[in-house]
Order: sequence, then C-alpha cells, then structure tokens
Amino acid sequence: MSGFDPELLAILVCPLTRQPLRYDPERHELVSDAAKLAYPIRDGVPVLLVDEARSLGG
Repeated sequence: MSGFDPELLAILVCPLTRQPLRYDPERHELVSDAAKLAYPIRDGVPVLLVDEARSLGG
C-alpha cells in the first residue's frame, strides 16, 4: 500500500483524545499529535488500540 485512503483518514480519530490523525508515509502509521502516539497500520488496517501504539515521547 503506497498511501492511506484520504476518505478513511478524514473520519478516523485518536481513540484516546478524539482528535484527528495524520498519516506518516515514511513509517506507514497514523499519528496523533495530541496524544503523542503513533498507531500502526497492518495489512492496510489501522490498529487504533492505545496498547498497540508507539509513544512519540514528550
């Protein structure tokens, strides 16, 4: 998958903060700037579980 569906991205929010997510094409993950978490995308499916997210520090 070379990108992430912009229509899907428009409706997804961080499960922790309910704020919008942005797609990081280099790491192929969805980033919550508000929560400082990055959610993985596995086999084209975003895994929006806080326990599965990578901390961005801070």
